[in-house]
Amino acid sequence: MQFIDRTRVIVKAGDGGHGKSAFRREKFVPKGGPAGGDGGRGGDVVCIVDSNRNTLLDFRYHRKFQAKNGGNGDIKNQYGKNAETCFIKVPPGTIIKDEKTGEQIADLTEIGQMAVVAKGGRGGRGNAKFANAANRAPTFAEFGEPGEARNLILELKLLADVGLVGYPSVGKSSLVASCSAARPEIADYPFTTITPVLGVVRTDYEKSFVMADIPGLIEGAAGGVGLGHDFLRHVERTKLILHIVDAAGIEGRDPVEDYAKINVELKKYSEKIARRTQVLVANKIDLPEAQENLPRLKELAAREGLKFFPISAATREGIKELIAYVGEWLEDYVEEPETEMGEKGYEPMEEDPDHVTISRNDAGDFIVSGKALEKLVRMTNFNNDEAVRRFQYIWRIKGIDAKLIERGIKEGQTVRIGAMEFEYRE
Repeated sequence: MQFIDRTRVIVKAGDGGHGKSAFRREKFVPKGGPAGGDGGRGGDVVCIVDSNRNTLLDFRYHRKFQAKNGGNGDIKNQYGKNAETCFIKVPPGTIIKDEKTGEQIADLTEIGQMAVVAKGGRGGRGNAKFANAANRAPTFAEFGEPGEARNLILELKLLADVGLVGYPSVGKSSLVASCSAARPEIADYPFTTITPVLGVVRTDYEKSFVMADIPGLIEGAAGGVGLGHDFLRHVERTKLILHIVDAAGIEGRDPVEDYAKINVELKKYSEKIARRTQVLVANKIDLPEAQENLPRLKELAAREGLKFFPISAATREGIKELIAYVGEWLEDYVEEPETEMGEKGYEPMEEDPDHVTISRNDAGDFIVSGKALEKLVRMTNFNNDEAVRRFQYIWRIKGIDAKLIERGIKEGQTVRIGAMEFEYRE
């Protein structure tokens, strides 16, 4: 099965149903009054973790997800039906980001975990809701609130305890195959492994951990060279890194230099990954050429303060000791607390819905922006005189006229609010 770990989707929540403007007209019921019901709420779009998915492949062919709209209100104070939620099933380890802002919306790691990625619009209020002592028979009702629409980036970061990093052909796939039931392709050419491979390693009858074979990194991987740049994100979730080097140097490279170059790439990609605990694993010690490099690798491990394990994935020499150490290390591991922050290193601030700003475009028009005000425009029926008077009243109490005058507006100039445009009159 093809492995896809990053994709883009478009989501649209349902619009709220329209409120109804109606009056009660029944025999023997004098002065029945307004009886228009509210519209139903539009459906949310929700991402949910599904245990049956392990890749984002499905989103290559299905990119648009739209929830249904809420039902419209009706006569006799009948409310419209709320729309059902639209669920998007994602694999464990999926990170959801807003494409426009880069803000991280959710990090879904547990089966059944959910996140609302687009909220449905509330239903418009029927005219019965606007009746009061001053206006006992309102003739207007609200339109439904539009549901949120956004473009999302889905990124999959594999959930693994241990990540294997190193140059191509150092024996990462062979190590996974030798200590788990995973059967990655193994061959004597670079980049045999072109997608991450997960293997479950058992330390005893009841205990196990997940090992991830990350496709081979090379110099320049953090800048997009080779395959490593595409899959470095999978190292981020690992607790421990096994840094595999070819002790025999059969590809003509120096294993000590390989170690240094790979760490440079990890640091370029993420300081957090660079600080993660590493274990230096010298593979292919069954080959004669490895003997002259082992002392240098031991010295490197001592200098860097790393645990060092010489192994042979082919003969399984040293594998048992390595797995036992990793199992013990994971048992004692205490996860560092993380602060919930956005992609740029700050906590996203909630916008004040009542805040209003006024700017000007290239044509000289005045642009009035404000979350609550723009929503009011979308939900107002400007074909109804009474609804327009209500809008003008809210406009005045928010002091928009005064703010426009401060910005120097003149008679006849154009004002825009969302999709609405009008000419200013004093």
